[in-house]
Amino acid sequence: MINLDKLYDYKPSFHFFAQQFMYPEKLDFHPTLLEQSFDLNDPTYSYVQTYWDQMHQYTMDEIKEIYTETFDFQKDCALYMTYFKFEDAKERGQMLAKLKILYEMFGLQMPDEELPDYLPLMCEFLYAAEWKGDPHAAENFKMLIMVLEDGTFHLLKALEKLESPYFHLVKALRETLKDCVEQEVHQ
Repeated sequence: MINLDKLYDYKPSFHFFAQQFMYPEKLDFHPTLLEQSFDLNDPTYSYVQTYWDQMHQYTMDEIKEIYTETFDFQKDCALYMTYFKFEDAKERGQMLAKLKILYEMFGLQMPDEELPDYLPLMCEFLYAAEWKGDPHAAENFKMLIMVLEDGTFHLLKALEKLESPYFHLVKALRETLKDCVEQEVHQ
């Protein structure tokens, strides 16, 4: 079960994740961005801080190079969350269609040039969507969270092997999602 209130509270964090998973721009590393996006008591703060500190050891050109080498040239580091499970199978197309419908249900217009399982887009959706008061939100978001958890699991393992700073960012995202999922107690 998804705790939609917690998920809503993490909106600034999802905006941060969306920005950091996009091709890097100078403003994405503004010194105040981290403190605007995360509370110091946030359970994922240490992962995000590690990522932030590591990235600030590089020049902007080096960050762009790391991003490109990681996400454009490493097959195991694709930012498309259904790719790891389905690659180009028919089931992937069905999942992409479901995600697109979900986005549209909550008012997000899909960019024509992007697939709905693109990690920055998924994070941006969690930041921008308004689901408070929607009686179907929990059920609808369940699929989205499952796709994110599955895709980021594979991405995390690949980034760990590469010893990439992005490992800590994906770990923070996974821990944020985990904090929003409540375990169902069976009696």
